[in-house]
Amino acid sequence: MWSGRTGALFRAWGLWPAGVLGRRPLGCNAASVAGNNSPQCWNCGGPGGPMRGEEFFCPQCRALQPPDPTRDYFSLMDCNRAFRLDTAKLQDRYQQLQRLVHPDFFSQRSQTEKDFSEKHSTLVNDAYKTLLAPLSRGLYLVS
Repeated sequence: MWSGRTGALFRAWGLWPAGVLGRRPLGCNAASVAGNNSPQCWNCGGPGGPMRGEEFFCPQCRALQPPDPTRDYFSLMDCNRAFRLDTAKLQDRYQQLQRLVHPDFFSQRSQTEKDFSEKHSTLVNDAYKTLLAPLSRGLYLVS
């Protein structure tokens, strides 16, 4: 729909039709939304960088961003920081994250995105394995 030169112009001007997934609404000021001190995207220079919350991709160029080194396994897997976990919910979250960041989905992307994908995927695997087993979950909680 919005491809080629028209889409490039909209992206360059900071405009994109409302309702298009992964894009800002028309007239949205990205600096005011992201805050002035947010890290920059490695690809386009826009607000991005190591993403917090559910954001793994730059909101402007959709490039995969580096993982947040300060994020713990419970927040990554969207679980309460407690010993008791819903393992079915944990498994669903694991599969959801792997569909987003698995290296197989980045084979046609830049080497930087491939590397970030491997790091994200490894982090998700480690978090899942740690939180799935009660002993390793308890040790992780204590540490």
